[in-house]
Amino acid sequence: MTHQLNAHRERKLRDLLQTRCPELVELERLLVNFNELLSFRVLTQVEYQAHQFPIYSLTLGNPAPEQPTLLLTAGVHGIERIGVQVVLAQLKVWLERLKWERSLQNCLQQMSITLIPIVNPVGLFLNRRSNGKGVDLMRNAPIESREASFLVSGQKWTPKLPWYRGDVSHMEPENQVLREEIERLTARAPMVISVDCHSGFGVHDRLWFPYAYRRRPMQDIAPMVALKLLWESSYPNHQYIFEPQSNHYLTHGDLWDYFYKQFGRKQCRFLPLTLELGSWAWVRKRPLQLLRFDGLFNPLVPHRQQRAMRRHLPLMDFFRHAVHSYQQWLPGPAELANLKQMANSLWYR
Repeated sequence: MTHQLNAHRERKLRDLLQTRCPELVELERLLVNFNELLSFRVLTQVEYQAHQFPIYSLTLGNPAPEQPTLLLTAGVHGIERIGVQVVLAQLKVWLERLKWERSLQNCLQQMSITLIPIVNPVGLFLNRRSNGKGVDLMRNAPIESREASFLVSGQKWTPKLPWYRGDVSHMEPENQVLREEIERLTARAPMVISVDCHSGFGVHDRLWFPYAYRRRPMQDIAPMVALKLLWESSYPNHQYIFEPQSNHYLTHGDLWDYFYKQFGRKQCRFLPLTLELGSWAWVRKRPLQLLRFDGLFNPLVPHRQQRAMRRHLPLMDFFRHAVHSYQQWLPGPAELANLKQMANSLWYR
């Protein structure tokens, strides 16, 4: 009888996933169809209403120690589905190209790519920003800001209000396994560039980097400036704005501030970036999206969704090349002072 109840529960969950969480279904389909090209681990199972939701970590390329690594993450905010879709679209492109493209095959013999496409599967399932406990995972780290604005920067009162931080002394399970994965990668790789995909701010796509909790520059600002210059010289007609998040607003508990302070100032060069897709442009083109909460964060018209999934492919490929060839552009001691001065002129005047 117990076995029949469990089987019924699993079938019911599968039916719900097909409609509520097709991105997770698509991810698991890729794991089955391309199992010879990638490896994966289940970092944890997040429980919600007696169901278990997996958080997958996928690896392409050479997983041996001492290999530089590109880390792609998405779905920290479940409502921002387009970020998950962008990462999955890029994964599918790489998997298909790996079947025949010798240059990509050779590249991935000398580096690895780790992808965690859905950090917050329960939030994705529920189509909301927070996880199953009502905690905003991007406000859940033990980082405090002295200048952050009221409410939107994170609050500790109640999960009934948005931007609830939860217990920052004991981060949520989703963040704990993300922390463990970043600790594992930075302990073995000489260079890690991470890109976390979000949406919901402005009309322009932005590349944000730490800090979000203060307006002063991060310690390793010179390599970040070098990466910006490399991107702009390689793709001079791009439409991204490359800047610190603190240019716009300050927050408590930013995950990437915390991970950078924990792991980015040691032997490994860890450069965390957030790709913030400019969702207001979709709303401006179709104001009716304001009638739906998810319309504030995602393109609801199919051709705009497809355009968003393909327009960022050159950016992701650039980061792959930058990780693979990091020794060619990483600044030396003689360049640090000039790059720090450039950072102050660009962002911290």
